Amino acid sequence: MQGPADPIQPLERDPSPVAEDASSTALPRRYEVVTDALRRNLVEDRIPGGTVLLEGPLADLFGLSRAPVQRALAQLESEGLIHRFDGRGFLAGQRGSAPPPRRIDIAALDLVLPKEAGQGFRNRQTWRRIYATVEADITRCLVFGQYRIVETELAELFDVSRTIVRDVLGRLQERRLVDKNASSHWVAGPLTARSIKDQFELRKILEPHGLVSAVPYLDHAGLAVLRDTLRAAEEGAPVAKGRLTELSNLFVNDIVLATPNLSLRDLIRRNLHTVLISQAVLRQLGLPEDPASIAEQRMMVELLMHGAVDAAASMLSTHIEASKLRTIAQMKIVAVIPQPISLAPYLRPADAASE
Repeated sequence: MQGPADPIQPLERDPSPVAEDASSTALPRRYEVVTDALRRNLVEDRIPGGTVLLEGPLADLFGLSRAPVQRALAQLESEGLIHRFDGRGFLAGQRGSAPPPRRIDIAALDLVLPKEAGQGFRNRQTWRRIYATVEADITRCLVFGQYRIVETELAELFDVSRTIVRDVLGRLQERRLVDKNASSHWVAGPLTARSIKDQFELRKILEPHGLVSAVPYLDHAGLAVLRDTLRAAEEGAPVAKGRLTELSNLFVNDIVLATPNLSLRDLIRRNLHTVLISQAVLRQLGLPEDPASIAEQRMMVELLMHGAVDAAASMLSTHIEASKLRTIAQMKIVAVIPQPISLAPYLRPADAASE
């Protein structure tokens, strides 16, 4: 393991009665910044028990290399705040008391992070502040054609630099939400029945293989919890708006993405994010979620619990095909919806856009 990285500027911390001594003026090392931040969020339950903590996503969250994150996780493990388990990484919570593993996007949690920790950290916080809004703005326009994203107007709207704007757009490009055209302009869309079909066809190729390779790493108790959750929703338990999509994500996150093949996992995650974007567009336009998918997923979980791995993989392929047909049918409904007039001001129809 590498030693700690060079010190960074002191953090602007919340006032607290801390005893002062000769070492109190020392600059915190990077791993100390990460340790303090994660400790606070764990103690305050902002990181729920059972959350899987991985070095890569945490390093990205803090804008640091993995070395200080590794040291921070080791320290938190020694304090009993996290522990190792059969899978990769650590689980939040004490051993024996944490719920089943939850693989969630750590950046999506409402975490308390340092206010100052060098320019890279500040930039990270800035792009995170506007990212969700920009993603939602762009998602809303996808089914209505191709749109140009005017960088200058985006920067002015959020009062950020062009560097931050390009950081946000670069991350959206990684998620296949935007791209650059032949003139090197940022564009979004169009989301078409053809593109949706391609995404689902790729799911049929990737996800059954991910499921089969993940089986040795699945926890039977975790499968039982997921089965019971799906069954409750299927049998009429109240389901909040958006909950069906969340349940669908739980199946993928807890089962398919448990594959130890990192390259396959990355391909599945990236393609699935594009699929979820298309479904989010349909939900925003008022089209309903499909409860039939819950029954399909519950049956797949039960097949896995009984050791019928090949049958579960085959059913997953059938489930993806059915989801494709349902989504394309909804796209045909969207085709008759007029273009909204309340798009973000930095979006221009691609055929009419100009700087």
